[in-house]
Amino acid sequence: MAKRLVLIEGLPGSGKSTIAEMVSEILIEKGKEVQLFQEGNLDHPADYEGVAFYDAGDFESLLKTHEEYTEILKSHAIAHDQGYLIPYRKMREQWGIELPNHIVQDIFSRDIYEIPFAQNVKLITEKWQDFTQDVLSTNDDCITIFECCFIQNPLTMGLVKCNQSKEQNVQYVLELGRIIHALNPLLIYIDQKDISYTFDKAVRERPKEWSEGFIHYYTNQGLGQAQGYQGVKGTVQVLQERKKLESEIYGLLQMDKVWLDNSDYDREACRHKLEKILQ
Repeated sequence: MAKRLVLIEGLPGSGKSTIAEMVSEILIEKGKEVQLFQEGNLDHPADYEGVAFYDAGDFESLLKTHEEYTEILKSHAIAHDQGYLIPYRKMREQWGIELPNHIVQDIFSRDIYEIPFAQNVKLITEKWQDFTQDVLSTNDDCITIFECCFIQNPLTMGLVKCNQSKEQNVQYVLELGRIIHALNPLLIYIDQKDISYTFDKAVRERPKEWSEGFIHYYTNQGLGQAQGYQGVKGTVQVLQERKKLESEIYGLLQMDKVWLDNSDYDREACRHKLEKILQ
């Protein structure tokens, strides 16, 4: 059975974006039809980016609180599961709709990666189910490539933000794996041997706002807060815990998978490995 989905996973700074693009290039060179969805894509078919969820009662409260923006919010909200999805980033970045900062903050508090864990799991799981059914309903041989949404996003929510139990986090990802089984997926996990070096490298190369936000996110909630981790060192400790759990999940997943060492950041060597993997 042909592959319909390729999943690229790994810790921040491991080279996921570069390798996802490389996989896409190799498959296109082989004559394959490919669609690549990287981190932050507002039109992701199996995940949510910049989307809030309100149940019906809370949505009505939102409209009453911000009556002067009722029509704008109602016209862009999408009915879903006895509630409403609000694609607030699309509203601002693609549709040019300006909302006051206090309304944006109100909506952001209901982002799908800010709501309670159980509610997040339900919405994300349903999104992956819809994506899988959509792919299976088509007759084309297009290969979809996802960067980081299969393992990273669930564990960012379950471990980093909410500090859920190991069993809950493992089950979250394994259920997504079960859902996509019919797509005959390939998982490529990008490994870095030295997590501290990898994160330090990312901090040096990326904007200061990224590193400050990342460190705050990893140490002021969930596992980091519970363990009293602080600063860069604390962030690396959370990343080490995440890597340990991701390694365990990798071993449990029932799908084709490859553990790819990218510690040297050698593009040529990495491409050569990928060409063999994608044969």
